[in-house]
Amino acid sequence: MVAFDEPLPYIGVTPFQLVSALIILLVGYLVAKILVSLLKRSLRKTKLPPLVVEFLGRFLAILLYVVVIIVALGAVGISVSPLILGLSAVIGLILGFGLQDTLTNLAAGVWIAALRPIDLGEVVEVSGQVGKVSGIGLMSTELMTPDNRVITIPNKLVWGSIIVNYTRMPTRRVDVDIGVAYGTDLDRAIKLAMDLMKGHPKVLDDPEPSVVITALADSSINLQLRAWAKTDDYWDVKGDLTKGIYELYTREGIEIPFPQLDVHLRNE
Repeated sequence: MVAFDEPLPYIGVTPFQLVSALIILLVGYLVAKILVSLLKRSLRKTKLPPLVVEFLGRFLAILLYVVVIIVALGAVGISVSPLILGLSAVIGLILGFGLQDTLTNLAAGVWIAALRPIDLGEVVEVSGQVGKVSGIGLMSTELMTPDNRVITIPNKLVWGSIIVNYTRMPTRRVDVDIGVAYGTDLDRAIKLAMDLMKGHPKVLDDPEPSVVITALADSSINLQLRAWAKTDDYWDVKGDLTKGIYELYTREGIEIPFPQLDVHLRNE
């Protein structure tokens, strides 16, 4: 019968050391979970964004797990000093040759989580891609397009590009462009457009809607209907006004021209 303090065959570790290591792993795991939970609970009472709280919790958990593993290895008689030095050298090589982009994405993810130029559920344009933010991770950000495509963008591209947030503000201005023929009674055309916007139930009274002349184009005088609506109603209002102004001008005899080219032939 093997004594409790005698090394086991082939592995050179005593049963006491094995039991000690297992206890350290178990207790260390439980303590790490408790500490991470306490940290998250404390941070949630502050004004830190949830993503920052989650990131700090994961970082502390990884750090504690590494410490527990090192202590457990020391309990079975493994010298941890060379291990730490070896890990440091390996990490240095990896950082020097292969993880520049990873660290850049990680740092960008921290800034995104802290400053929140985008948030879950918002519709944004990032790096030329438009979609609803469905996930923000430490390394990448996911957008869901209207046709159910998932676009994954590295965080360094998110943080390093111009971000257009379409839904951050509670209201948006709806712009509808339309052209009328030269010779049109502009005052009448503008009044009809104003009546259309003011009669729409989802167009806000404040700011007041307006109609402006944007260009004297080659084939038309271009008008722009500008109406304010709640952000959630943006597309409904835009669709209704686009359809409504076309039908209204057609019914009222206001010509909506299209580009055309006059060709003159001469007989010689």
